[in-house]
Amino acid sequence: MDMSGSFQAGAAEHFPAAEVCFDRFHVVALSSTALDEVRRAEVKTAPELKGTRWGLHKKPADWTVKQTDTMYWLQRSNLKTARAWRIKQALRSIYATAKTPDEAKPLLKRWLSWASRCRLEPFKRLGRTITKHLPGVLNGFNAGKHNGRVEAMNRSLQEARARARGYRRVENFIAMAYLIAGKLTHLPASPFAPFLPVPHETT
Repeated sequence: MDMSGSFQAGAAEHFPAAEVCFDRFHVVALSSTALDEVRRAEVKTAPELKGTRWGLHKKPADWTVKQTDTMYWLQRSNLKTARAWRIKQALRSIYATAKTPDEAKPLLKRWLSWASRCRLEPFKRLGRTITKHLPGVLNGFNAGKHNGRVEAMNRSLQEARARARGYRRVENFIAMAYLIAGKLTHLPASPFAPFLPVPHETT
């Protein structure tokens, strides 16, 4: 799950004995948010950073020729954004290399030390957040643990809400959620489904 207070409160209430596991996607997303904060603050005094956002968030293998030139220029600069990008990439590399909590722990400890000394407040704040939730972050390195299925289901429900322009009553939205994601088998066939003729038996 992600680190939002509502998710944690819900898990504590309904699954009090469960081990908390923070999904890697959400942890890395927090580092991307911190990078954006640094870039937005610095672009006011370094206008050459305009147009760098997409390159900062892409994998190097996916850079266009222009983005490659821009990112190589950025890394040779002394800008705070360049330092922020390196810190973010270091966190991503931990998730790319560590396969277990035991492998991840010393790497994360070094990263947290770097973040605490980087003089970039968004990353110092992120470091404090990860430290506070370190057991759950480490659990996210257990193989096969992720909330991709939940994210896909949430996306389907949000799309349904958007198509309906919202729901007047929460009960209606809950009913739609069951219809979409509940895998209900006792409901009658849709009257709008195409008619399928019954195949004739052969002798």
